[in-house]
Order: sequence, then C-alpha cells, then structure tokens
Amino acid sequence: MRLSELARLTGARLIGDGEVEVTAIEQDSRLARPGALFVAVAGLTVDGHAYLARTVESGAQAVAVQEDREALWRPLIEGGGADVLVLPDTRRGLAQIAAAFHGYPAKRLNVIGVTGTDGKTSLCHLLAHVLNATGHGAGLISTVECRIGDELLPDTGRFTTPESPAVQAMLAQMADVGCEWAVVEATSHGLTLHRVDECEYDIAVLTNLTRDHIDFHGTDEDYRAAKARLFQMLDEAADKGLPKTAVLNADDPSAAFFGAQTNARVLTYATDAEADIRATGIDADARGADLTAEAEGRRLDLRVPRPGAFNVNSALAALAAALAAGLDLEAAARAIETWPGAPGRMEVIDEGQPFTTLVDFAHAPASLRAVLEHLRATVRGRIIAVFGCIGERDRERRPGMAAVAAELADYSIITDDNPYTEDRDAIITDIADAMRAAGKREGHDFAVVPDRREAIAQALAMAVDEDAVLLAGKGHERTVHVGDTSYECHDPTVARAALRSILAG
Repeated sequence: MRLSELARLTGARLIGDGEVEVTAIEQDSRLARPGALFVAVAGLTVDGHAYLARTVESGAQAVAVQEDREALWRPLIEGGGADVLVLPDTRRGLAQIAAAFHGYPAKRLNVIGVTGTDGKTSLCHLLAHVLNATGHGAGLISTVECRIGDELLPDTGRFTTPESPAVQAMLAQMADVGCEWAVVEATSHGLTLHRVDECEYDIAVLTNLTRDHIDFHGTDEDYRAAKARLFQMLDEAADKGLPKTAVLNADDPSAAFFGAQTNARVLTYATDAEADIRATGIDADARGADLTAEAEGRRLDLRVPRPGAFNVNSALAALAAALAAGLDLEAAARAIETWPGAPGRMEVIDEGQPFTTLVDFAHAPASLRAVLEHLRATVRGRIIAVFGCIGERDRERRPGMAAVAAELADYSIITDDNPYTEDRDAIITDIADAMRAAGKREGHDFAVVPDRREAIAQALAMAVDEDAVLLAGKGHERTVHVGDTSYECHDPTVARAALRSILAG
C-alpha cells in the first residue's frame, strides 16, 4: 500500500510525494526498517518522536507524527529524510492506520467486545468456545491468549491488551481464514490508549464495575468513562446487518449508566434483578453450579463447569450475547456445559489430593472477596490464601486485600505478586501491617514467604482433608518480576509439582 493511499484513508496531512510503499506498521523504533511506516506515539514514559532520526537511519522512509510535536519532527522534514504523515493524535491514528493497512478486517467479521472490572477474560474465552462449538467460527483476542479456534497466535503471553497494529493484524488473520466472529477483550487501558479502536463492534458486553486501576485513570469517574467508550463505539461501527446490542449485568449498579452510552438495543442478564436472561435455582458446589436460565419464556437447565458466582454470571452473559448474535439458545447452553475454562481463572488443580486447590487471577479486593466467599460457601475445611500485591500500582489495594483475607481466610501467606521496581519487602510489610490492624497475628493467622514458589509449596503442605488452598493474583502469568530480575512461577505448574511431591511422599 502506498503512503499516499494511507494518508487518504486516514485523513492525515501528507508531506512528501507519498510514493513510498508501506509493508509494515511499527511504533517501536527498534523495529524500523525499509518498508516500515514508523508511527511516533507519545507514550506514558517514552515519546516516539525522540527516535525519528534513528528510524530513518534504520531505513524507514515514512513516519507518522503528531501535530503538536512539530518541534521534534520539523528537522526531519528539513533534512528530507522521509515522507511524513501528520496526525492530530498518533495513538488514535495508529489504530486508524493499522485498520486501513489491513483492509479494515473488522468489517468482514462480527465482533463482540467485553469490558468490566472482573471476569472479562473468562467471558471472552467462554464466548469464543460457545461460538466455535455451535459452528460459528471465532477468533479470540484476550489478555491471556490470542487464537483462532484451537490455534494459538504468536501474540500470546502478555500482561495487557495488544497494541492496535497487532489487534488489526490478528483480525485480518481471522477474516482471511473464514472466521465469522471475533471476541475482543476491551480493557480500560486498551480503550483509553485506543488499542481496540477500529474493531467495528456489533455486541458490547459488561461484566461488572468496581474500583480498579486508579493509578492509571486517576479517578473512579475516568475509569468508568474508559469502559463507557466500548458502548459508545457501537453507534460508530459499520452496519453488518446484525442489530447492535449492549449486553449488561442488571445486578450491577452501573448497568443504567452504560445503557445510556449507546443507542443500541439493550439485553440484560442477572441472578437477582429482573432481566432478559435470568438464573434461578442456582445450586453451587466447589467445581461449578447447576442452574435454570429463563429467557424468552423458555427455561434452560444447564451446568456451569467452572466454580464461582462470576462464572454463573459469565454463563448468563454468554447466553445473552448468544441471543444478541441470533444463536440457538439451547445449543449455546449445551456448549457452555463443555467449556474447559480460561487459563488461571478459577482453575481447579487436581492431582488426587483430598483438598481443593484453586488458581485465580484475583488481584484486587473485590475479586479476592468473590473467590473467598465462593470457597467459604462450598468448602467444609479451612481456607488457606496465598496472595500479594503488584508494585507500582494503587497502594490502597494492599490494605484492601489484607482486610478481605483477614475476614474470609483462615490462614494467609503473603508473597510476591510482581513487585517490579518497588521494594518487595515494603509491599509485603504494608499487607502484613494491615493484617495486624485487622487483629491477625503473624505465625498464627498469617505468614510472610516472599518467594512465591516457596509460598505455594508451604500452603499446599499445610492443607488437610476438606481444606481449600487459593493461589490468588497471578493466574495464567508465568513470571514474577522483582526489580531488574525475574523468576519463573506459573501457579498451576508449581502447584501440580508440589502436589505430586506431597502425594508421593
């Protein structure tokens, strides 16, 4: 694609003849090469405009720059080193350029976007499973995995939403192989940073809304506004013949706010409130729940094969999304029953031990409470919780997590959860101090074991018949980052190895 064509499609101002042939879109200056269009993004810590000269030296013949950074890009024009696209906002423009470069792949797919505080990843995986199991080929873009059907795509194993060039490239792969649907996890970071723009959403789903990511967004209102963007984009998306639909959790107090963000039709799901899809007769156990879903005057009995109230909510949300998509509800219900779950989300680790071992990504007070309340309702023995708090983030999580564990766990082991450059001991001390403030005694009610692998082994060694061990906070992640170093720790793998050793011994 010629640069002049990209300029026309994105409304950018072109400086140069635009005859450069663009073969790749890059925002990392280290990847600049002949044929690449380097998009200079003013990031949170690094401004790509500072690397314009380097990209040209590396062979890039085209760059995209932000209008208000002219002092940084004007020398490049005066030197005549590359053609330039001038954009009002290069982060927003990056998504527009990537979509145009890949031929607007989302217009060739039906797209479901999922947002909320908790349960996004699980719901995305469940929706992709339901679509594929009912014969409607679907691709998945989530913070855990990106895949087409059962095939993992290379951009897997990250900590957050991929950048927009990767999102658009994956959507193009899905469309090219004949997928009918794409399921996209729309995190608040991804929405704010325009990573999931240009996805042409047909269905937008809300899981719930609680306090989170205040370190990034600044206020609860800004966090909520970031989530709202997904529903606003329903009104901007291409018409593909499918009614645009917002799927909302009627049990969540924010449902009315999100419904007001769009002109699309609204479908609701709930366990308590009146809703289009409503669960009754919920009978939960340590491994899942049986329930009856009422929808369109029909009653569907189904088994949710993953534990926790939020997986019940995910099942209802999936049924509501299936209704929005025009799927057969009976077929969708049967597909839910075969769902293997999302990696590291309410994942039961079973090596034949006489107690429950559960891995979950719960890394904020509300999500930790939800998991512990589930265990408290379904487990007869003690609950042993292993958790920490991520560094460089909202410090209020630490006393919040400690208060929840003090209330609902019988014993806690405080450990690493990606301290990053923050002092790991200071993080752990903050949590331990909050445990003491809640009346808990170190050595009696909780222990401090910084190395996460050792903490997991110690918790599992303590457990006896009918107890439950919760490994919270890391879920699918495979590495713990401590300062400038890291160590491998995939909670499910570490737990399985420790359980085998205990059972063998």
